[in-house]
Order: sequence, then C-alpha cells, then structure tokens
Amino acid sequence: MEQQKLPNATLIIVFGIISIITCCCYGVIGLIFGVIGLVLANKALKLYAENPEMYEDVKNVKTGRILSIIGIVLNVIYLLLSIWAISKFGWDTLQDPERMQEILEQYQ
Repeated sequence: MEQQKLPNATLIIVFGIISIITCCCYGVIGLIFGVIGLVLANKALKLYAENPEMYEDVKNVKTGRILSIIGIVLNVIYLLLSIWAISKFGWDTLQDPERMQEILEQYQ
C-alpha cells in the first residue's frame, strides 16, 4: 500500500511560520494563524494515530505544531504587553513618537 501525505501538512508549517513572523502585529493576526495551525495539526495527528502506516509527513505536521505553539506563546505575550502599554500610557501617547520619547526619558 502506498503512503499518502497527511492532509494540510505543508499548510500547518506555513501557518506556524506566519504565526511567529506576525507576532508583532499587536498579537492578533499571529494568534489567529497559530490557533488554526494547531487545530489542523491536532486533526492530522489524530488521523495519523488511527492508521500510522497509511500516512507520511508526520514530521512536518509535528514541526508545524511546534511552530504554532511557539507562535501562540509569542503572540499572547505581545498581546498582553500591548494591552499593558495601552492601559499604562494610553493609545494617543503610543501614537505620538515625541510624547512617547519624553515618557521613556522620564523612566531613565
């Protein structure tokens, strides 16, 4: 019997990478890609566990799953830092580089 590729194996890796790369977008975009990548990876791993001799590319799925988890963690950290910065300094201050520079100089 010829082995098949696990569904979405490449997509899972791509979503994991996108999740890590986009963690600086206030933690929202990357979080979405990370969660989708993790859900797809868990479905693929469940399918593989039911019939392991039928599928290949399990290493790609596991790698994508790890990348998605790393992306989720980074995005949650960045999201929490963004929420903290907005609550501490205010949105208007964060949008004004000169005012933000003044505030940062006060803390030094």
